[in-house]
Amino acid sequence: MNPLFQISTRSYEKEILIVSKALEDLETECNMKNGYVIENPFTKFGWTFFNIQISKEMADHIEKSGMMQGALGYKIGEQMTNFIGHYLETKGSSVRIKKIDY
Repeated sequence: MNPLFQISTRSYEKEILIVSKALEDLETECNMKNGYVIENPFTKFGWTFFNIQISKEMADHIEKSGMMQGALGYKIGEQMTNFIGHYLETKGSSVRIKKIDY
């Protein structure tokens, strides 16, 4: 199963560009193609939510390469969520991220 995360933002039009570029950069760092999928957004209570799904291959590479070193969390899913959230933040994003399935 591929790791699935829910992203939420109040400024979707701005954030989707930042998130897309950040995930492209992450793919490049992992030397992968088709490493993620961004699913269709939906809006509720002034927030826009969309899911990102990381490929199993890219998740395995991130775990084994040491990229997550220093990511907080007791379980691998928590560490991956924190790593992806921090990675997006370093690229200029201010979205919130929540693990749905890992």
